[in-house]
Order: sequence, then C-alpha cells, then structure tokens
Amino acid sequence: MSDVPEIRIGTAEREQAMQRLSDHFAAGRLSVAEFDERSAVVAAALTRGDLDKVFVDLPEPAPIAAVAAKRDGFLDEWPERVMAVIPILAVILFFVTGSWLWFLAIPLAGALLFGDRREHHRRRQGRRGRRRIED
Repeated sequence: MSDVPEIRIGTAEREQAMQRLSDHFAAGRLSVAEFDERSAVVAAALTRGDLDKVFVDLPEPAPIAAVAAKRDGFLDEWPERVMAVIPILAVILFFVTGSWLWFLAIPLAGALLFGDRREHHRRRQGRRGRRRIED
C-alpha cells in the first residue's frame, strides 16, 4: 500500500482506510468481530505501516468499471420488476373502482414488457452468463 511505512498519516487517510474496510465488510470478507478489531486499529493508526497491517490479507479494491457493470444488471431487470408490481396494482384498482377489468392489465403488461418470449429467454440467459463471468 505504501512505499515508506514510517510516514505519519492524518484524518483523511484514516477515513479512506475505514471506507475500504467497510467495503470489505459489505462484501462479506470480514466478520463483525474482525471488522470491529480492524476498525479499532485503523482509528488508532499513526503511520502508513499501521494501516498496511489491517489490509495485509484482503484483496485490492475492485476497479470502478466492474462496480458500474454490476449496477447495470439492476437496470437490465426492470421488466421483471415492473411485472411484479402489476398484479398488486390490479388488485388495488379492483377494490377502489369495483371493476374486474383491471385484471386484464396483468396479461397485457406481460405481453408488452416481454413480447417475444424467446427473445426474453435469450436476454436472461445472456445476463446469467455475464454474472458467472463477473463473479
């Protein structure tokens, strides 16, 4: 992490180290107890060498492009997310208006959102393949 471990650090370096440690905790690389121990070391660190000891067995942070690619997967699934809400909305509108015609919105939304089932299946298979490659 550093060239000269004896160099003293400031608040900004400690905050960056805490953020990196939090990212590793969020990724599941650290237990709660390990996170608590290491965050105490980061808070008490005086030199770069003190911080280096905390990250010795943890991988380097992922590049920003990899993080952005994972976020794109969220947007790829918007038809499935919208389709999950449509039946709930149809039930609510049925009770509010008293008309059963709202239930016709369920198959209509499915046809509009997914259109050709084969194309939807190909898209899902492609996303699953990308996820395996990224993991």
